[in-house]
Parts: sequence; C-alpha cells; structure tokens
Amino acid sequence: MTSNTAETSTVETRDVVAAKLPARRCVSIDVYRGMVMFLMLAEVLHWSGLVRYRGRLSSTTQSLLDTIVFHTSHVPWRGCSLHDLIQPGFSFLVGAALAFSFAKRSEQGQSYRAMLIHAIGRSFILVFFGIFLRSLGKMYTNFTFDDTLTQIGLGYTFLFLFAGRKWYVSALGAGAILVGYWALFAFSQLPAPDFDYASVGVPANWPHHEEGFGAHWNKNSNVAWAFDVWWMNLFFREEPFAYSSGGYCTLSFIPTLATMLLGLVAGEWLRADWTLKRRFAHFATATVVCLSIAWGLETAGLCPIVKRIWTPSWTLWSGGLCFAWLFLLYLICDFGNSTRWAFFFRVIGANSIVAYTMSWTMEEWTKLALRRHFDWLIGRVVPQSVETLVYGGLVLTVFWLILYWLYRQKIFVRI
Repeated sequence: MTSNTAETSTVETRDVVAAKLPARRCVSIDVYRGMVMFLMLAEVLHWSGLVRYRGRLSSTTQSLLDTIVFHTSHVPWRGCSLHDLIQPGFSFLVGAALAFSFAKRSEQGQSYRAMLIHAIGRSFILVFFGIFLRSLGKMYTNFTFDDTLTQIGLGYTFLFLFAGRKWYVSALGAGAILVGYWALFAFSQLPAPDFDYASVGVPANWPHHEEGFGAHWNKNSNVAWAFDVWWMNLFFREEPFAYSSGGYCTLSFIPTLATMLLGLVAGEWLRADWTLKRRFAHFATATVVCLSIAWGLETAGLCPIVKRIWTPSWTLWSGGLCFAWLFLLYLICDFGNSTRWAFFFRVIGANSIVAYTMSWTMEEWTKLALRRHFDWLIGRVVPQSVETLVYGGLVLTVFWLILYWLYRQKIFVRI
C-alpha cells in the first residue's frame, strides 16, 4: 500500500472503531429488552384496582400492595418508580443495540451512506408509527410527538451519527446535550405570579410545584410547554392544543437522545475486548457518576428529577440505573453464561415492536374475548377483588404465547 493510500484510509476511518471487533450477540441486551417490554405489557394487570380492597388486608400485605402499586405506576411529577424506567430503558437499549448493529453492517460491507439512509428511514417510520398508534380510535390523525416511538424516531438519525466512534465522543455528546437542555429551561422566563395554572390543567395548590429557581421546570408552565403550544397547533387538530394532561412535551426527544447516547456508550463497552475488571470499572463509574450528579442537582434545587419532561437530572438518574441494570445482566447472562432462566424475557424482547403494538391494539378485545368464554368459570372460583388481576394475567399469557409462536417460527419484526 502506498503512503497516499494509507493516509486516505486513515482519513476515511477517522475514529470509527466498529470494524475492530466482531459484532457478537450480547444476550444481556436481549434479556434487558424483554424485561422492559414485560414491564410495559404488565400494565394490563392493573394493580391499582386492588387499592379499594386495601382495608381487608393485613398491615404487611397492605404495605406490599402499596409498594407494587407505586412501582407499576408513573409518579405524578418528581421522583422515579420502576414503571418510570420503561421508556428510558427502551431508549437506552436502542443506543446499546446500535453499537452492535453498526458493527455487523460494517462487517457485511455496507457503506456508511447506505446505513445513514437506513437510519433516516427508520426515524421516519418510528415517528409515523407512533402517531398512527396514538390515532387509533380517533376521528382524525392525532399528531403527538411525546410517546416512546416518536421520541426515539426524532433523535435516531442524530444518534446514528455517533455510531462507530470512540465511546467518549458519545459521552461528550450526551453531556453537551444535557447542559444545553438545562440552560434552555434555566434561562427561560419564569411564569408570572398570577399565572393561571387551572387553564393548563394544573391545580394552583398542586403539591408538586417548585418555588424559586425550580419553578423553571413546573408542569405546563415551562419552556417546553410553551414550545408545544406553538408547535402542536401547526397541525390540524379537532381543538387547539393548550397543554398535555400529563405534562409531556415534544422537546423531550432532545434529552432522550442523550439517553440513547449513554446506551451507545454501554454498547461499545460491551463490545470492547476488555477484561471483566476493566468493564466493571467503566460501568460502575458511569453508574456512580450519573446517580451522584442527578442527586446533587435535585438536592441543590438546580434541576428536579422529572421523567415527564425528561430533565437532565432525570436523564442521568435513569441512565445510571440503566448502566447498573444492563451490567448486572451481562454478569449473569454473558459472563456467567446463565440464560435458561431468562427465556421468558428473551421471547418478549425478540419481538419488542410486536409487543409494543399489541399493548396498544389488542388489550381490550382480548380481555372481552376471555370474559366471553371464561367468565362462567372465573366468576365462580375467583374472588371479585382479584378478578381484574386474573383477567390481566390471562391477557398477558395470551400475549406471551403469540410472541412465543413468532419466536418458534423465527419471525422477528424489525424496523
């Protein structure tokens, strides 16, 4: 090879590292994805419906029920439950999986241009599919950009631009995004003292309101809400957009991109030809740093941990937990080669898009079909207090069996 050719090759590859290591299968990512999707599907159990019977339970059982209900529901605003980790977990895994898929495509000889076009196409499909699912049962297209699929789709192409580069490039990118997103809120105008919170669906005495500097992140009175009042009304709507009842916002896709970049970092660490000690050091450091910064920002009143608007402190808090969760599964499944216990979750994770679609389209009519055929039996042998839970479990079983059939037939739906 001539000197000029060598220099050209160096320029073309820059800091791309995808071709250095084989794109081996990482079981822990599959299991993690299955766990996240199971948590989402398990919403059909409706544990909160048991609260009305709480008085009939012992104090220990009441405490257990309260814990289960808390962790199977979203927190009202600040804080974090297990249920709140579903969306960041799925977003984190998008980045982790990209590290492996980019390497695999590179090994197969696909050009960077072809992969970029594929990423752009995937972005559009995710956004379209998210809007499509949110429009089911409505008279007109429900243009909304705050659900999981559209949020990932809006940032996916930007995520791809970091794929195959040194892991610290992705980490720096995530840091820059979070600092910029924090500044966007921190330097925005605070709501006026007489701001009419009731007009945006928030009671004036709502207990989750922040005072002082923290008010920059209050529900439906922040800069992301103001953006949506403009943005959402650019699309045809049955009535003008005034607020999201849950406080969600379109601009959350920006810090969601940071979450995906943290996942990309994790994916590169799993791909790297490292010793267990070195891999552990990186994952442990990332976990401690993310959780510590998030806790510090929350405690100092500089940025509350709020999932619904994906604050930078939330990105770091959930990201730290995702680092720990994924590495624990890596220790068990990949390093420890213990995978038989995880088959249930692998079946779900193998068709995550199908699982997501079923949760939006099949829950109610599956439940109705089960009631039609089994109500005569369940109504006799199951106490009314747990009937909803039993039917939810049956629906979940039907969903898993469908996914199992697809798994056995080697049918895997990808976008």
